[in-house]
Amino acid sequence: MAGYISDAVIRRLPAYYRHLRELEDAGVKQISSQDLGDRMQLTPSQIRQDINTFGGFGRQGYGYPVTELKEHIRAIMGLDHEHRMVIIGGGRMGRAIASYAGFAREGFPTVALFDQDTVRIQMSTEALPVYPVAELEERLPGMAAKIVVLALPAEAAQEMLERVYSLGIRAVWNFAPADLVYPRDMTVMNVHLSDSLHILSYRINQQEEDARS
Repeated sequence: MAGYISDAVIRRLPAYYRHLRELEDAGVKQISSQDLGDRMQLTPSQIRQDINTFGGFGRQGYGYPVTELKEHIRAIMGLDHEHRMVIIGGGRMGRAIASYAGFAREGFPTVALFDQDTVRIQMSTEALPVYPVAELEERLPGMAAKIVVLALPAEAAQEMLERVYSLGIRAVWNFAPADLVYPRDMTVMNVHLSDSLHILSYRINQQEEDARS
């Protein structure tokens, strides 16, 4: 297993894993730092530097073994075992996350959804049980969930984060439009969907300015 990995490299790990999996599916056995860099829009030296962080892989003139490297990165990211998720908030966002089959295939199955809306609770199925959020303290500890997904209004998210923390949850995927305050021993990933559109808007604006100049 790898030792210390910088935050910058950690942010690139999912891209490495995705590209290596695509290469494996295409039957590629070995790949050079040049070819992998071309795919990922990174320099060959950056590829070599990153992969040296993971451990000793590759031989000069032969490149990197695709499957071996993919599996090693998979283990580094903890994808070699399951991480059960519980979603709090059964609106459009919560149900969209719950219904996306790709998460379960990646080892992130949704095991339950909590909501306060009676109609949504009545939509509970065996495949996706929907429980009253008032029953969170009773039910969550027995679900062996490692991740809680917050698909709530901003004003409700902070209180809910503190509530699930008290129940032992240390990983939160937050879709509420708020940057939450959380303890040091908790990991929170804030997803602000509009941020990507803002960046696209900036890029479009820059391209249009360049075209005019």
